[in-house]
Formats: sequence, structure tokens, C-alpha cells
Amino acid sequence: MRLDKVIEQQLKTTRKEMKRLFLMKKVFIDGSVERNPQRNVDSQLHDIQVDGQSVQTTHVYYLLNKPAGVVTAKKDDQFQTATELIAEKERPENLYPVGRLDRDTTGLLLLTNNGQLGYDLLQPGAKVEKIYRARVNERVTSEDVEAFEAGIVFHGAIRCQPAKLTILQSEPGNSEVELTIKEGKFHQVKKMFLARGKKVTRLERLSMGPLRLPEELPVGSYRSLTLDELKQLKIYFR
Repeated sequence: MRLDKVIEQQLKTTRKEMKRLFLMKKVFIDGSVERNPQRNVDSQLHDIQVDGQSVQTTHVYYLLNKPAGVVTAKKDDQFQTATELIAEKERPENLYPVGRLDRDTTGLLLLTNNGQLGYDLLQPGAKVEKIYRARVNERVTSEDVEAFEAGIVFHGAIRCQPAKLTILQSEPGNSEVELTIKEGKFHQVKKMFLARGKKVTRLERLSMGPLRLPEELPVGSYRSLTLDELKQLKIYFR
């Protein structure tokens, strides 16, 4: 959460009082004077001291192994949502999924109530790597690998950034691949293969930035980030 919002909520200050604390150099992060009211902070990662008082945040971070058939949304009139898979007692009102996975796509999904972190992770400039495992209905070839590395072009001359395509298995009518991308265009992975005349029949996200889908996490289950995992996200706290 933004530091100014944390101060207002936790210390019950007015907007004017909060600004005065910064002007008087009474806000410290990890022992240093902090001048940026919009800085994203979490007391699990930062020592937050305001006018001699220790300030705590209440963020939650969940890794969900998203099943097929669930939509990446907070609410939906037709389908079960990713947030509804989180137990009600562990689900703050402002919990939301970071980024989108198609309804039939499975795998790693981060959910948090730290809206600023989610926003920063999705910015194009952050270049957060996402790794997917896909099953494709045609033989994937070295020519496909080269085309992905050059940057696939969609209909309308929309060009994707270079992507790393690794062939795990390739035979007529069935291939398995891993794909690494650094952007998140709508239906991007499926459209990239369609541009090569091939169709994705199964798609699973294995990672997002430093976060990896735990092998021991069953489909449809979730757990909180470990402190080590959260520390790996610290570079995205701006």
C-alpha cells in the first residue's frame, strides 16, 4: 500500500497532518528519511517509523493453482471466480487477482490486497517474465522457435516482443512446449500460436517473475507466500 495511505489509516491522521509529517522529516523507512508519500511499503519487508511510532500494514499475498473453468475476476454472474476459491475468513474485501488467465488456463495466479504491487508487476516497463507450458495440436518446429524469438506478428500488424520457445515434445498432431514471455497481451499465447497456424489445446502458467508454481500445491488450492517469496518481490515495491 502507498505510504501516505498507510499513515492516514493506521495513525488516523488528516491529509494535512500526513503531509506535515513528511515535511518535518518524521517518516523513516529502514532507518532513512522517506520523502516519497507514494512509495509502496509492507511492514513484513520494511521497518516503517512515523514520528517515533512503528507502523504495521495488513497485506495478504496468496499463490493459487488456478483450475480450468474459473475466471480471473473478483465477481462474475456466470462462473466461479479466482477470489471465491479463497476461504471467506481469509479473503479481505479488496483482494484481487494480479493479471489475467483465460478461463480454461490453469496454473500460477497471485492474489493480493496490495493494489500498488499488482499495478507495478503488470507495467510493461517491469518486464516480468511469465513461463507457460502448452500443448499444441501440431508439430512445433525449429522455424516456430525462430519466429517466436523474432517477435510474432498478430493480425493488424501488432508485434509481440521476442519470446523464448522451448520444444519438450514434438510429433504430428501433438507437441508440448514451454514459452517465456515478458508482456501480457489479451489471449497472447494462444494468438502467437494461431499466427503460426497452430492451436493451443492446454495451457498452464508455471511462473510469474520470481514466483514459481509449487509442485506440491494441488489444482484449486492456494497458500500464502512465504517470507522468502515475498522478499523476492521487494524489487517491485516502488
